[in-house]
Amino acid sequence: MLTSLYLDNFAIVTHAELTLSPGMTAITGETGAGKSIMIDALNLVLGGRSSSEVIRHGESESEIIASFDLTSASPARDWLSDNQLESDGDCLLRRIIRREGSSRGYINGRPVTMQQLRELGDLLVDIHGQHEHQSLLRSEAQRIILDSHAGHGDDLTALAELYDTLQERKQHLQRLLAYNDDGVSRLDLLRYQVGEFDELGLSLDDIVTLESEHRRLANASDLIDGMNSALNSLGGDDQNTVENLLSSSLSTIQQLESHDPSLADLSQLVAGAGIQIEEAISGLRLYLDRIEANPGRLAEVDGQIAVLHDLARKHRVTVHELPGHHEQLQAELAEMESGEERIAELEQDIERLTKKNQAAAERLSASRQSAAKTLSEDVTARMQELGMQGGRFSIRLERLEDLKRHGLDRIEFMVAANPGQTLMPVRRVASGGELSRIALALQVSTTENTGIATLVFDEIDVGIGGGVAEIVGRQLHSLGSGRQVLCITHLAQVAAYAGQQLRISKSGDPVEARIETLAADRRVEEIARMMGGIEITEQTRAHAREMLEQVAS
Repeated sequence: MLTSLYLDNFAIVTHAELTLSPGMTAITGETGAGKSIMIDALNLVLGGRSSSEVIRHGESESEIIASFDLTSASPARDWLSDNQLESDGDCLLRRIIRREGSSRGYINGRPVTMQQLRELGDLLVDIHGQHEHQSLLRSEAQRIILDSHAGHGDDLTALAELYDTLQERKQHLQRLLAYNDDGVSRLDLLRYQVGEFDELGLSLDDIVTLESEHRRLANASDLIDGMNSALNSLGGDDQNTVENLLSSSLSTIQQLESHDPSLADLSQLVAGAGIQIEEAISGLRLYLDRIEANPGRLAEVDGQIAVLHDLARKHRVTVHELPGHHEQLQAELAEMESGEERIAELEQDIERLTKKNQAAAERLSASRQSAAKTLSEDVTARMQELGMQGGRFSIRLERLEDLKRHGLDRIEFMVAANPGQTLMPVRRVASGGELSRIALALQVSTTENTGIATLVFDEIDVGIGGGVAEIVGRQLHSLGSGRQVLCITHLAQVAAYAGQQLRISKSGDPVEARIETLAADRRVEEIARMMGGIEITEQTRAHAREMLEQVAS
């Protein structure tokens, strides 16, 4: 859930830092106070489109930071892990919008693309209203809502695995059939190519060893000269070799030990250095005994290296990729040589898997039809309670021409907002307020199966009042028992059901918005204002206090 929201130079907000609570939070304020500022900011930090217009006048940039507490089973946590963006504490989203230059996004302190912000945002928050996060309008999201409500998780996983296996078999068959179309020429070519590699018989280790030998032979003269020079410096006949100088130094120190016994440690160090120099001299002599200029062997290795490079160019791989390419050609050859038998096996597999896929998809479709009927009836009933008397909600399933990974159905949410209207796709007919109420009805109906922890409702109470408003508040409060609900409202009956209330106001010149979390006494004043307008009487305050006490009880 959303735990905090920080705004800096955003719209008409100079600075605001808010702490959010679980359950239901109401966002209130006078008309024109900018109640949507907080939702607009949240929408942007979740990857929504931005422009420099959101930056406070006179400032160069705007910053928004949102902190989320993720449960251990959260899909968002899995997404963070898959994208290597996880952190030990809360999940921190940050968005900077600059007047000059591009917008920048961060997840847990690491820069990310806007697409990544949007992907994570879709798992953290669902905003219902006139914003980009309107999942209710997306066909895929509608299918997910229905499947989630019906508990189709395991069925969908099994169907997807069957579908993927079927596609893999079909692709394999197409490869074999393509081989057959090529005829004997392809088979002969493969046999010739594999034969070339078999004749070489070189592994990657062999190639590395051959290259190492080539470097040594090609530079034998430099190696011999350099090693002789090093040997002469360390242990030649000259009195100034390292070996002789160390021996002389050791003798001097040992003679002085009688005057100062503490020199014994230094004497041992110099003696140890002398032993290491002796070992190095011995190693150099052995190396020089083994190495020799061998033009004949160099020419032989040159030829082998040239063959390798020619073969690599022909197959368009690097020299070190030749052994792996050899294995691929061997596998392709084996597949072609068993072509007719394997084709028959694959055709039988495809027929069997197609039947299994079709049967699984048909069962899923039948379950979707049943779930769609019950969910449609439940949402329609809730619409009546939410001030949409005579409205209807229906889930239409259209059969797809081809089987897809998710089955045979295209899901379309249909709605008639008023009596006598024809059912139409929800994306075409619902206004912002209607969409919010339909979303609320859906969320309440499917509350146990949806996975997004924070829900935002904007304009939820447009065009309603009285008893309907109280029902809206009660349902939002109920929804908040299992997740976090943020709701912009202008109705006291709705706001009273919130466990937390934020008030947005504006004043000054230049104008500045202020967002404050209301304490108990300030809530009474705000609820009274929402009920009674400009003139707030003691009677209005008493009514507001009574309303809050009734909800609390």
